[in-house]
Amino acid sequence: MTKDTIGLGCPQFKIAVYIANRPEIEPYSFLDSLISVSEGEITHIGTHCGNGWRKVFNVYAKLLYALDKYYFAEFQTAQTWQQYREQSLLQTNSKTALLFSPPQLGLDDDTLHIICGRTYANELQRSAKINSQWVWLNEEFAVDKKNQLIVCPYFDYRQLSNIKIEFLTQLILSLRHRESE
Repeated sequence: MTKDTIGLGCPQFKIAVYIANRPEIEPYSFLDSLISVSEGEITHIGTHCGNGWRKVFNVYAKLLYALDKYYFAEFQTAQTWQQYREQSLLQTNSKTALLFSPPQLGLDDDTLHIICGRTYANELQRSAKINSQWVWLNEEFAVDKKNQLIVCPYFDYRQLSNIKIEFLTQLILSLRHRESE
């Protein structure tokens, strides 16, 4: 993490999700740093910013909860993904972040980077805000193994369904297996 990292989450994040938009309420709409959320804050954002933000947080929590418990035990701290979302996601010591700033690749080889949406990923590449050599696996998913970066559909139930979350978890696991070799 650098001083240019803007978003919500733990400063020592190990999984960073990058999103093109941000909640349109203060203080989030004017953030210029990374801040951890407190318990209940995700619900507050969902209530005041609409169903789209509830979906982003729900999909993020479902993804982390679906990860292999052997390799990702730190994200299995609750009985359900809903409890995980409310009690841990984006909070201090969660090792998770939702970032509104472009990925800063190569700073920490242990961080997994996930860009929400092909359009956003291509815009980052086009505007030279990221330098990555990802390979498209299909119309919706791309991987840059060297930088531990995945491009996936936007965090929304229609775009990143449960079946696609499972596909994404397998991609993440394959990056982790590669890293441990």
